[in-house]
Amino acid sequence: MGTYSNTRRSFIGKLGKGVALSTITLSGPSSFATNLIAKRTGTTKPIRIGVIGAENSHTKGFGKLFNIDKKFPGVEIKYVWGETEEFAKEAMKHGGIPNMVRDPKEMMGKIDGLIVDHRDGKYHLAAAISFVKAGVPTFVDKPFSTNLQEAKQFLAMAREVGTPVTSYSSIAQSYETDNIKSKVDKIGEINQIVRIGPYDINSIYGGAFFYGAHMIQPLTNIFGEDVAKVRVTKNGKGKNGAHLVFGNGMLASLIFSTKKYEWRTFVETDQGLTEMIPDVLTKDVSKADKDMVDMFKTGKEPRSHQSILNGIAILAALQKSTDSNQWEEVEKITI
Repeated sequence: MGTYSNTRRSFIGKLGKGVALSTITLSGPSSFATNLIAKRTGTTKPIRIGVIGAENSHTKGFGKLFNIDKKFPGVEIKYVWGETEEFAKEAMKHGGIPNMVRDPKEMMGKIDGLIVDHRDGKYHLAAAISFVKAGVPTFVDKPFSTNLQEAKQFLAMAREVGTPVTSYSSIAQSYETDNIKSKVDKIGEINQIVRIGPYDINSIYGGAFFYGAHMIQPLTNIFGEDVAKVRVTKNGKGKNGAHLVFGNGMLASLIFSTKKYEWRTFVETDQGLTEMIPDVLTKDVSKADKDMVDMFKTGKEPRSHQSILNGIAILAALQKSTDSNQWEEVEKITI
C-alpha cells in the first residue's frame, strides 16, 4: 500500500486544484455529450464502465453483476480506481474487473459510463467533475453529496454541459418500493408513518448522510418530498430516532435499528396500524441496476435533479438536528 501514490487524499487534491465547484466556468450544452447520447439511443453498442472507489463492497458487487454474472450483456466494468491498491485489487479479484488505474483520468476517453462509489459522500462530486464536463454519463452512489450547496452547483453544471447524472438509494429505486407506493395511493388519508431501519447518525463516513438515503428516500418516494422540518432524538447510548413533519402535517417516526439489517414501514389510518409489505416477486435484475444501465445507454435520467436535491436537503437538516438537538427546517429547493 505504501507504494501506491494515488491515495484518496492526493486524488481529491489534484481534482480540487482549480476546479472548485463554486468557480467552475459553465459553457453551453456540450455537443460531445449530446452526440454521445444520441448515438447510443436505440443501439446495442457495448458499454464500457469505469469505477472510482473500491473501499465499498458495492464495487465488487457491480463487477460480479456485469463481468461475472453478465446480467447486462454488452455492459462491462473495464477499469477501477481504488482508494488503496489493495482495495482496487480486491475489487478486481472478486468482480472480474480487468484493469486498475493509478489515476482516474487514465479512464478518460475509454469509458461510456462512470460509477463513483466512495464510502463517504463528501468525496463523490470532486471525483466526478472532469468526467461529467467531458460528457460521460455518471452514476453517483448514495449519498450524492454531503454538502447541499455543492450538490446544487454540480447539478447546474451537469445541466449546462448536457451530461446525464443520477444518484439514488437502491432500496428506494426498486420494484418493491414502487409497489408499496401503489398501495399507499389507494389507502386514503394517513395520519402517521413509522419506519424502522439501520441508520448510524454518528458514522465516520458522513454522519447522518451515511445510510440516510436508505431511510429517507423510500419515504419520500412513497409519501412525497414535501418534508418541512425534522428532529433527531438521541439518548446517548446509540439508541436513536428521528421525526419528520411533512407539509400536510403528516408525521413520520424513524426508529434507527441496531439489532437487524432490515427496513420496515408502517402507516396509521382510521383502520389502525398497517405494515406496508410489497407483494411483487423479486426479479433477477433490480430496478436500480436497470435504471442505471438504461441511463448509460440512452442518456435518460431516472431521477430528477430536483428530487436528488430534495433528498440532500432532508439529510442536511437531519445532520443539523443531530448537532443541535433541536427541530430544524428543511431548505426548500427550486431549480
